[in-house]
Amino acid sequence: MSEAGETSVGAEEERDVDAETETDLDLRVLHITTSERSFFRKQVEVLEERGVECETVVVPRAGEGRGPREYLSFYLQTLGKSLEEFDIVHANYGLTAPMALAQPVRPIVLSLWGSDVLGPSWLAALSEICAERFDAVISPSEPLSRELSVPHHQIPYGVDTDLFRPIDRTEARERVGWPVEGDIALFPYDTERDVKDFPRAERVAEEAGVDLRTVSGVDYEEMPYYFNAADALLVTSKYESGPMAVREAAACNVPVVTTPVGFAPDVLDGVSNSVVADDDDELAAGLAEIAAGDARSDGREVVDGLSLDEMGERLLEVYRSLDV
Repeated sequence: MSEAGETSVGAEEERDVDAETETDLDLRVLHITTSERSFFRKQVEVLEERGVECETVVVPRAGEGRGPREYLSFYLQTLGKSLEEFDIVHANYGLTAPMALAQPVRPIVLSLWGSDVLGPSWLAALSEICAERFDAVISPSEPLSRELSVPHHQIPYGVDTDLFRPIDRTEARERVGWPVEGDIALFPYDTERDVKDFPRAERVAEEAGVDLRTVSGVDYEEMPYYFNAADALLVTSKYESGPMAVREAAACNVPVVTTPVGFAPDVLDGVSNSVVADDDDELAAGLAEIAAGDARSDGREVVDGLSLDEMGERLLEVYRSLDV
């Protein structure tokens, strides 16, 4: 592996040691969520590193979706917990907010994710109404914060820069099983998620003459290899609070071609070999130019991203502010 691809094991160990000594809280937190996405799991990990005992309850699925039966089951499961054993109930995503409000026992925190505020109007209204009744509300980005009328804390999800780092492209392609030669763009989402607009990504990649590869559901630790195997990350989302993939790609020095959604314009401001545009022809032209140039970005140097350490400390500050 090249020098750029080496991980800083010592830095990771130092982070763990510091985390164990910095917290002065003895807390048990019940997290309720619709999905254990990678950024949510990292949030729980950094809290546990700081001595916070966490338990997670996930809304059950029935087939491809969730209906009244699933939310009733989740409601009973949540209230079935011995909530006296927990100090805080932390709801993650607007749809879980009513479940947290249903128990008047413990202080409640709500972390909004993006599509719960920036998506369908009914969900945005539900999230906003519920947020008014929480003891603390957390937004992960400025675009989402601009939509909120309730007082809140802005705490971006941190990027693990020891994990997301530059890796030699040939090595990365061999790791993920992609051909070593050829121009490839990465679409790192489920192609069925309408908000990600995969058909648009297909059109842009085809116009640029670039092979479009998709990936979803792989181990989080493998994602840096997929980022580094691509000539560019392609994001065509209709709306986002993030997207986290933009920050993760930037940490890998992988060029990004994206629509101006969420914090993408702010994150990529000043980053070389990156394109932010809302026109298919501009996106395609930018993608083709990046692929032809075969150059990396300088995202790792330019992006002033929140570290996992800082995210953990800010979350603890929120917890400390509660009447626990």
